Order: sequence, then structure tokens, then C-alpha cells
Amino acid sequence: MQFELNEDQQALAESLSRLLDDHYGFEQRRAIAGSEAGWNEATWSLLAELGVTALGIPEAFGGLDGGATDRLPVMQAFGRALLLEPYLASSVLASTAVLSAGSESQKEGLLPALASGELRMAWAHDETAGRHADLWVETRASRDGDQWRLDGTKSLVLHAGAAGRYVVSARVAGEPGNEDGLALFLVEAADARLRAYRLVDDTPAGELTFNGSAAEPLGNPADHTRAVAAIRATIAAGTAAVCADMVGTMETAFSLTTAYVNTRKQFGRLIGEYQALRHRVSEMAVALELARSMAIAAAVAVDEPTAHNSATDLPRAKLAIGRYARALCQQAIQSHGGIGMTEEYAVGHCLRRIHVLDQLFGDVDAQAARLASA
Repeated sequence: MQFELNEDQQALAESLSRLLDDHYGFEQRRAIAGSEAGWNEATWSLLAELGVTALGIPEAFGGLDGGATDRLPVMQAFGRALLLEPYLASSVLASTAVLSAGSESQKEGLLPALASGELRMAWAHDETAGRHADLWVETRASRDGDQWRLDGTKSLVLHAGAAGRYVVSARVAGEPGNEDGLALFLVEAADARLRAYRLVDDTPAGELTFNGSAAEPLGNPADHTRAVAAIRATIAAGTAAVCADMVGTMETAFSLTTAYVNTRKQFGRLIGEYQALRHRVSEMAVALELARSMAIAAAVAVDEPTAHNSATDLPRAKLAIGRYARALCQQAIQSHGGIGMTEEYAVGHCLRRIHVLDQLFGDVDAQAARLASA
């Protein structure tokens, strides 16, 4: 696939890389991970000033336009830095959901604030019983006079604690797994009970419980077709984003490994001179190049959903990158030996991040099942 960044994308990628190099080194990341919030408002403000929070939002709503291919270099840069900011939760998932399902007045009220970074939102869709099933929703929405209310529980809500509002999927009719009866709602953070926790890579997340929580329909709650389309568009955008993030994480693991084997000596020789390690590093380089190509394919599939093979390119990319990324990071740790398993060294954190990203929006096995049924 022939793909090159245009001038604007290249300029943004270079500016973002410089910003992260200056303000988001590994030790700075460790300090942020150890903080109560688990992310850093100063870093978030810098990202907003650079304009990355406005990507994917139309200019009419204060954004910079663009799609998954424009976010590709941004997410790769975030992966290289092992970023902990709520970009995926708010600027990719929630923004896509509002843009896909919201009424014009809701878009006018929410998207400019999302574009500027002033407002942070979170996507609350996954449920424990669903296990990678895109439309498995047990949470129920019911009318209470003029007010809608939600009852149910959402799991794995990324950066739930950083969000002022949630986009929540719920059923107004039908059974879990059915397309009919689905709708999206906006819920104020104060109206849901949050159990916050950290994922294995230190990403903040949480479980949300709704017990008669007041909710505002996002768009028309009777338009189930549009709600399903919005859910799928949001998951697709998130899938392409984590594919790019995994590639960036792979780049960091590969860079750390090549630097280590070319400086670490054993028995008077650089360990990188041993043939076995040379072969291992070569295999890692091949895996990284293949993953880069698949991340591009995933982004193009999201931006061109009606193109030939787009429906299968996305799960194929997620499947392939998940395998390449896990293999590369495992080999990176083995190349480092014991230091690769320590908390103070970044390469082990790369594998943790890959583990989390592989699970989001369907792991390797889930993607294989989707391809088999396509």
C-alpha cells in the first residue's frame, strides 16, 4: 500500500514528537502514573494547544477535520511515549459517537468544547457479559415522564474519572445482542457511580453503575439504525487508533532493544554481535514493518468504509498487529534479560500496554472469529 504523510500531517507529527520528548519522558510518565488522577492536566493542555484534540471534528464545530489517517501519526507518537492522557476516550471515541449520533444542537454544544480540550468525555459501551460482542448491551433506558433514566453497569470505561459526561449505550427495547432497540445517551458524571481502577499498563479506567440515572438521548432514541451505525463507527475509529498506538509502542520496544544489544557487553563482546540476537532483532524489524503497513490499512478502512475489503481489513489489521506486537515485545524483554522485567525500565511497560490495547475492541481471537464469519 502506497501511503505517505502530507505536509500538514508531517508537521503535526514532528511538533508532537518534540513536545512529548520535552515533556513526557519515561520518568515523567512514571510520576504521572503514580499520581492520584493517573494523567496530567498540563500535558493535556499542551496537546489541546497543538490541535490534536481537534482532529476528526469538522471545522464547522471548531475542529480541524481529518479522520483516522490524520490521527495515525498522532496515535503512533502517543504509543512511543506510552501516553496516559484521555485522548482515546475523549477525542476519538466520545467525539466520534457525538458526531455520528448527535443532533445538530448537541453537536454545536459539545464538539467545540471537545475540540478545544475544555470538555472531556468518555465512551461507556462495554459490559462484562459481552466479551468483545459489539452489540451486547444489557443496560436499559426507560421513560420517566419527560425524563429518560438508565439502569445497568458498564465496564472498562477508559478515563471515566477524567470525564465530565459519558456517552452510554442502552436498550429501549430488545434483547442483548440484537440490533433493534439500541440507543445512545448522555449522562453527567455526577449521575453515575464510579468504581475507578487502573489497567495493567497504568491507564485509568472504571466501572460505571447507573441506578435510575438521568440521561439525555444522543440524537433520536427511536432511530435504532443510526444508533447502531454510530456504535460501529465509534468502535471502528477506536480500533484504528489502537492499531496505530500499538505500532508506536512497538517502535519504542524495538528502539530500546537495538540500543541495548549494541551497548551491552558479555564475555568481552557486544551481545548484538552474537548471531542468535542478530536473528532476533531482524525478526523484530520485520514484524514492525508489517505492523506499520497494517496500521495504515486499518486507518484507510475507517476513512473509506465503502471501499472494497474495508469490512475485513480492519479486523485483519487488529489481528495481525496484535500478534506482531506481542511477539516483538516479548522478544524485546528476552533480549534485555532480567532488567526487562523491572518496573524502572520502559521495555516491560511496552508489553503491558500491548496487552491492554490487544484487548480493546476485540482481542486476536475475537478478530479471528469476525474474519471467519465475514
